[in-house]
Amino acid sequence: MVGKLPPELLRKYIFSRIGVKDPKVIVGPAYGEDAAIINLGEKVLVVHVDPITGAVEWLGWLAVHIACNDIAVRGAKPKWLLCVLYLPEKATEELIDKITSQIDSAARELGVMIVGGHSEYTPGLDRPLISMTAIGLANKDKYVRTAGVKPGDYILMTKTVAIEGTSILATDFADKLKERGVSEELIKSGANFIRRIGVLKEALTLTEVGVHSMHDPTEGGLLGGIAEMAYASNVEIEIWEDKVPIAKETKTFCEVLGIDPLKLISSGVLLAAVPPENVDRALKELNRVGINASIIGKAREGRGVVLHRRTGMVERVPEHIVDELYKLWVTS
Repeated sequence: MVGKLPPELLRKYIFSRIGVKDPKVIVGPAYGEDAAIINLGEKVLVVHVDPITGAVEWLGWLAVHIACNDIAVRGAKPKWLLCVLYLPEKATEELIDKITSQIDSAARELGVMIVGGHSEYTPGLDRPLISMTAIGLANKDKYVRTAGVKPGDYILMTKTVAIEGTSILATDFADKLKERGVSEELIKSGANFIRRIGVLKEALTLTEVGVHSMHDPTEGGLLGGIAEMAYASNVEIEIWEDKVPIAKETKTFCEVLGIDPLKLISSGVLLAAVPPENVDRALKELNRVGINASIIGKAREGRGVVLHRRTGMVERVPEHIVDELYKLWVTS
């Protein structure tokens, strides 16, 4: 088994074992929630930690942006980072330089500071890993959580599906793509999707517009993110595959590798549950700041996710989805 623990194990062994409860913790460990939210009075402290285990080439860059994304979707501006870097025993100085220069570059782009962490050579690793903690602040009346979707909300997504996954396929699996006839030009274009990974701009824009929920679909892809929103909020979300925008690079890579783009890691996409009265303004404001967005579904009474495939098939989406990327790592 790879990837996130399934919900039943999280509930049994993780969410039930949290030490002494602190009344200042507004949002603690919970299914689908991207970050802890702690009451500081007029402000709330937003804290998140995320590992990067399924990528190599852009490890440092991804670690910063993905951790900061999960602060941004809580309606907060990320400010501080702590990084734990696990290196293979034979890691070169060039590898360390590459990873840390990416971390520095991404942090400067977002205006955040690395304030601590730990770095070590770790026995048994065949590739480097990172665990990144991000911390931010938000106004007490502005924070957003995953478990806020309401029946009648429209489900909005930004950009195109599987942005992070496309970049990883184009870098870490470039040889496989070439073997199967994908052009160098398309692979290079897909690798540049890494530059679309951040969601800070759209998250803070939607926070001002007013949304009931926001989520950053990472492992499990778009469907995994939608499932977390639906099950955390105790609503049913209906999604139409033909409304989900997909880039040519993503479509081509997934077809030749035999994987589902809707289940491929999708950092860089922002999901939001928008009340009907705010939909037009949300789309307008996102367009104003240069972000493409689409309405791909709607929430209603019930619980779970219903997916309408392009073929006409209707699927019930499970609560837990194993990311397609791990299938490739296992078979590589």
